[in-house]
Amino acid sequence: MLEYLNSIDTLLFIFFNSKLANPVFDVIMPFVTYKQSWYPVWIIAAIGLMWKGGKKGRWVVLIVILSVASADLIVNRIMKPSFMRIRPCNVVEEVHLLVGKKTSKSMPSSHAANFFAVAIVFAYFYRKYQWIFWFLASLVAYSRVAVGVHYPFDILVGAVSGILFGAFWIYMFKKVIKIKGETLV
Repeated sequence: MLEYLNSIDTLLFIFFNSKLANPVFDVIMPFVTYKQSWYPVWIIAAIGLMWKGGKKGRWVVLIVILSVASADLIVNRIMKPSFMRIRPCNVVEEVHLLVGKKTSKSMPSSHAANFFAVAIVFAYFYRKYQWIFWFLASLVAYSRVAVGVHYPFDILVGAVSGILFGAFWIYMFKKVIKIKGETLV
């Protein structure tokens, strides 16, 4: 059964990575996939939320930090070493590699975990704009397959992990707010 799932995952990887490859993605996806590309966005968002977002904005920043920190830590220190999955760029011949080869493990994607953790927190607090947050998280997650460093199932497990971490910290936030007798959402 595991071999069957791995073969499906490899076929999906080849489809998304090689068959859908095009000159536009070759330019956009490496930029989207680098965490450093997003630093200005996160800094501006955090400053804006803390400055103009009031108490709710400060809570959002704190919950995002806790969600991403816990997701990143657990994914990279516990889950990846447990799965020990080799990245597709190191084993698939047809890979369309747009970034340097990675030697770290593949399953799950910490990019997907981190961005989906952010997406669920922002979607919870700013429901009107949630489609933007889910789209951006999905774009970053897809970029990991497009650049050749993750299988689709790595992305799926990472996304679910991130959503669970974000949901946990939202739940904890709701408990704290309930104890304090406040309402923000």
